[in-house]
Amino acid sequence: MTTAAEVKNQVQISDAGPCRKKVKITVPAEKVAENVGMLLDTMTVEAELPGFRKGHAPRRLVEKKFGSLAKGQAKEQLVGQAFQKAVEENKLRVIGQPTSEQLGKVEVELGKPLSFEIDVEVMPEFQVPALEGIAVTKPTMDVTEEMVTKELEKLCLQEGTLEERETPEPGDYVTGMAKLYGATSKKVYFESDGIVVQCPTPDKNGKGMIVGLVVDDLAKQFGLPKPGQQVTVKTTGPENHENEELRGQPLVIDYTPSRVDRIIPAKAEDLAGRYGYDSAAAVSDAIRTRLQQRVAIEQQVLMRQQVAKHLIEKTEMTLPERITAQQAQRNLERHRYELMYRGVDAMKIEERIAGLRSISAAEAVRDLKLFFVVNEVAEKLNVKVSDNEVNGRIAQIAVERGMRPDKLRQEMINNGQAGTVFQQIREHKTLDAVVAKASISEMPVEEFNKKMAAENAKK
Repeated sequence: MTTAAEVKNQVQISDAGPCRKKVKITVPAEKVAENVGMLLDTMTVEAELPGFRKGHAPRRLVEKKFGSLAKGQAKEQLVGQAFQKAVEENKLRVIGQPTSEQLGKVEVELGKPLSFEIDVEVMPEFQVPALEGIAVTKPTMDVTEEMVTKELEKLCLQEGTLEERETPEPGDYVTGMAKLYGATSKKVYFESDGIVVQCPTPDKNGKGMIVGLVVDDLAKQFGLPKPGQQVTVKTTGPENHENEELRGQPLVIDYTPSRVDRIIPAKAEDLAGRYGYDSAAAVSDAIRTRLQQRVAIEQQVLMRQQVAKHLIEKTEMTLPERITAQQAQRNLERHRYELMYRGVDAMKIEERIAGLRSISAAEAVRDLKLFFVVNEVAEKLNVKVSDNEVNGRIAQIAVERGMRPDKLRQEMINNGQAGTVFQQIREHKTLDAVVAKASISEMPVEEFNKKMAAENAKK
C-alpha cells in the first residue's frame, strides 16, 4: 500500500524570462490530508475547550474551532517543503526571494490537491572567461596636505552645531513633512515627517535631492521656503527605482518645512579634546593615517573595477532588458555598502544612491551582470567568507561612520541588510583573487585619471 509520504509532487518548470523560472507544483490530496491531520492531532492534544479537560475535547469540536488554522499552517508547511524539494531535485540555482502573484489566493481543501506557482530568479548559464593575465593598472597616489585640510574641514562640519534660522539660504538644511504621490493616480507612495532637504548650492547647477530622488531643477522648484510655507516639486520616477510603480511615472512631492538650520563648523582646536588628542596637530596626524588607509583601499577598488570591467566585457549571457525591483534593491545596497567601506560621508552616499536610481537600464543590467559573474567566479575559486571577516568589515565601516560596531550591526540586522556585507566581502575577495593573477603595471594617479576619462569619452 502506498503511503502519503511516498506519493510524489508534480513539478513543472518553465522559463519566465531571462534569469527567471516559473515553478508550478501540485501536492497530492493524500499529502494535504496527512499534513492537516497531523496538525489537528497536535491541536487536539493541546486544545482547551470549555467543559473539557486539556487534550480530551472531541476531535469534531477541535476541527470546528481550529480547522481553518490547521489548513493555514498546513499550506505554509506544504508550500515551503514542496518548493525546497523542487529546487533541490531540479538543481535550480536560486538567488533572491521567490515571488508568487496567486499564492495568497490558494486555499487548502481536504480531498483536493494543492496547486500553486512560484517565480524565482536563477543564475543564468554562461562561460567564465580566462582569469589569468588580465592587464591592470595600479594608480600610485600620495596623501597631500591639501587632502588632510579638506578632510579636517569635513570633520569640523560633521562635528559642527546647528544654528536655527528664520529664512534659509543655499546650503542650509530644512526639516519638514514630505508626501510623495502620483501626479495622475494620486496614489501616495511615501509620507513622513522629519525629512531633511539641503537647499542646493550654486555649484550644484540647480540639482538637488529630496525623498531619495534627484531633481535636476530642485533649486528652482523648491526655492528657499520658510517654516510653514508649503512647496510643490514635480519630477519623474527614475528608470531604476526599487519601487517599480514609480519608474517613469510623473510624481509630485508636497513639502512643508518646520525648521531651518545652518551647520556652524566646529573649530579644529576643539576637536582634539572631543577625540582625546593632545593637540590639533595630533588630529591632523590621525586624519593623515586614516587617509593613507583610504588611499590603499581606493587603489584596490580601482584595480577591482578594471577586473570587473574585463569580466563583464568578456562574458556573454542573456539578461532581462529591465531589472526587477528585487534586483534594483540588491544593486543599490551593494553600492551603498561599497561607498560606506570607502569612507564616503553619509550625505554624499544618499546623493549617490539617489543618482543611481536614475541610471540607464543598460547600466543597471551591467551591474546585474557583474553580480552573476562574480558569484560564478567565487564558486570556481572556492572563495569563502568567515564570521570574523564580516564582523571586521562591520567594525571598519562603523569607524568610518563614527558609530559603535555593535550598534551598526544591530541596525543592519533590523534593516535586513546583514547579508549585504557578506556579499560585499565575497565580491572583494573574488576580485582580489583575480587581481592577484593579473599583469599589473603602475601609473601616477593623474595619468590614470586622464586615461580613464579618455576611455569613458569613447563610449
